[in-house]
Amino acid sequence: MPSHFAPYGIDLPANGRFCFEQCRIFLDRSPRECLHRVDGGAVLKAVRLGSRAVIFRMNGDHNGVRLEVLSGDGSAQERQGVSDYVAEWLDLQRDLRPFYRMAAGDALLQSLTERFAGLRLIGIPDLLEALCWAIIGQQINLQFAYTLKARLVALCGTRLTDGDQHFWLFPEAQAIAALSEADWGGLQFSRSKIAYLRGIAALFANGTISKEILLESGSALAIRERLLQIRGVGEWTADYVLMKCFRHPAALPTGDAGLQNALKTRLQLSVKPSPAQIREMFAAWKGWEAYTTFYLWRSLI
Repeated sequence: MPSHFAPYGIDLPANGRFCFEQCRIFLDRSPRECLHRVDGGAVLKAVRLGSRAVIFRMNGDHNGVRLEVLSGDGSAQERQGVSDYVAEWLDLQRDLRPFYRMAAGDALLQSLTERFAGLRLIGIPDLLEALCWAIIGQQINLQFAYTLKARLVALCGTRLTDGDQHFWLFPEAQAIAALSEADWGGLQFSRSKIAYLRGIAALFANGTISKEILLESGSALAIRERLLQIRGVGEWTADYVLMKCFRHPAALPTGDAGLQNALKTRLQLSVKPSPAQIREMFAAWKGWEAYTTFYLWRSLI
């Protein structure tokens, strides 16, 4: 970092109803999270912007967020890059008025939107990270998934420092693809997950897959079909990535255990609903399945 660099601020307004505190609570849901951290009322994170990286602190209120960029080069390109990343990460440009109008006439959604008013669907803008996180989380509990992610990041991610604080960037595809069998030893990843992660990383490293390439597929259905062609990506993973990375509002991960548990609790069901039953329930929330899912997840925290 240049010695003359001075931290600078960026204000990002939200499109309509927003509550930074609700977003902060969701981001603080696990002490094992390694790619950002919550310090008091602020969120600190490092992000990769092309060949460079920046570290920022984020606060906010009901109008939007305030970024303080702590390290970088201060260029106009960097300012735009970090602004775009955070706007996508917190879904700041989404107009939620149709969602809240729909919720006002629905018993389940009205209670959730009143309780978590202003919460945005917090995503994973980087496709490699989103796919790897979904693979890591398959068929294990959330806290162990965070542990495995932290081990992978510590093994081959990039560590940045700002004063006496350190931050991690998610590993690049080449770094994951280059890991040997010995490197994976002791991390407690299953053999199948190792194979899936290495295969996905290789596809990114050789240019077969990228977020831009999949976006060229056109429709959300076409992107989903491309995702399902990747080894290790089943319906839950494809729908999760479509929701969290591609931001498709109708994405619905019907096989998600958290969604099933939230519906069981909120609707006072005797057993968790099946994927088919969830699809039937969500017919009432057509077009906003992803946000409905996210608000139900939030009710579990």
